[in-house]
Amino acid sequence: MKEAIRRLFSNRTARILLVAFAALVLLIVCWFVFGTSDEQPTAAPTEEEARLAAILSEVEDAGNVSVLITEEEGAPVSAVVMFDGTDGILVRLRLTQIAARALNIAENKVLVCPSDARK
Repeated sequence: MKEAIRRLFSNRTARILLVAFAALVLLIVCWFVFGTSDEQPTAAPTEEEARLAAILSEVEDAGNVSVLITEEEGAPVSAVVMFDGTDGILVRLRLTQIAARALNIAENKVLVCPSDARK
């Protein structure tokens, strides 16, 4: 038995195939453990996010707006604002300023981006 294994590992092609097979098995195991699941996170917007989105939707040319607020210890630290209206510097500036002032955070902590829903 030892001699058969020793002869198998002395063959370079057999070693390459064995390593490739082990890598494939490892890849399949990782896929099942860490792979994508069918469950999509469906977190509803908080009341504060919904209120801010409603206010920001009133900005001229902003269209529909959605907001995500990141908090640490109950206080907002940053925000992401997605809008599907006209993409322009004035719209982005207004959304940034309003969100920053409403959340009492610095303007550089607010990211404003157009959404793909505009297409």
